[in-house]
Amino acid sequence: MHFHILTLFPQMIMDGLHTSIIGRAIRNGFLSVEAVNIRDYTVDKHNKVDDYPYGGGAGLLMQAQPVYDAWEAVVQKIGHRARTVYLTPQAPVFCQPMAKEFAKEQHLILLCGHYEGIDERVLEEIVTDYVSIGDYVLTGGELPAMVVTDAVARMVPGVLSNDQSGHTESLESGLLEYPQYSRPEEWNGKKVPPVLLSGDHAKVDAWRREQSILRTVKRRPDLLKQAQLTQKEQEQYL
Repeated sequence: MHFHILTLFPQMIMDGLHTSIIGRAIRNGFLSVEAVNIRDYTVDKHNKVDDYPYGGGAGLLMQAQPVYDAWEAVVQKIGHRARTVYLTPQAPVFCQPMAKEFAKEQHLILLCGHYEGIDERVLEEIVTDYVSIGDYVLTGGELPAMVVTDAVARMVPGVLSNDQSGHTESLESGLLEYPQYSRPEEWNGKKVPPVLLSGDHAKVDAWRREQSILRTVKRRPDLLKQAQLTQKEQEQYL
């Protein structure tokens, strides 16, 4: 899968995504991440990419021309108008189903805004999806773009060393993940739950399912509306 991130701060993107699991996946050829510097496409002799908004107001606005030309350069290179995601707080909040949907694409373009945003005309021209990572405002779209890239990349086959882990973690079943434990068997007076030491896989699976439901009830009850619970589980836990 290929990620093309349109940004004013390409070094921030490259530093953030070429480490840990995502960096290893890039080196092993499962992913590619390209940071496209929007400023390289401005026609302004002073390399400006922003100007004051019509109608007045605080701050500056990113201009349509450099954004469009940066996007067009990617489109020309890959040969088609790829799905283009604009990171903005004025959008539905990013979630695991979105990550799965985006992971079906061979190419994904992510557009990072800055200042007071981007001229609406270019957004209407190129954007297919508007995505937020939460109801708060950041200084730019680079961190949200990295969040989306990380979450989507995990869905790409080969990225995770244990492919099963992507299917058992939090939110995959509409529930939060169960608590987990490692060695030693006792730490600071706290012991690992005996069922995990029993060797009985059926009992372990049942315990983990129960713990996932209980944790979701306690921490994220809003998720339960979409969770796939049996009738017995609904009667017992809700």
